[in-house]
Amino acid sequence: MEEIKIKTDFIKLQQLLKLAGVVGQGSDAKLYIQDGIVELNGVVVTERGKKVHHGDIVTVQDIGKFKIVKE
Repeated sequence: MEEIKIKTDFIKLQQLLKLAGVVGQGSDAKLYIQDGIVELNGVVVTERGKKVHHGDIVTVQDIGKFKIVKE
């Protein structure tokens, strides 16, 4: 599991996918999320603006898991 460090209290899901290097653009993140292959704490997420907080775990099918930690 890869740790992603953020300075703020939360980050939006599509921004996190870009920061983690899963996608290159927000439009790509939108497709991943719409396809139902992104989970937040074990629950499929379909909202790209969903807030992700410290301690949350984001899983992208066939890519990996990312834990959000405070920088």
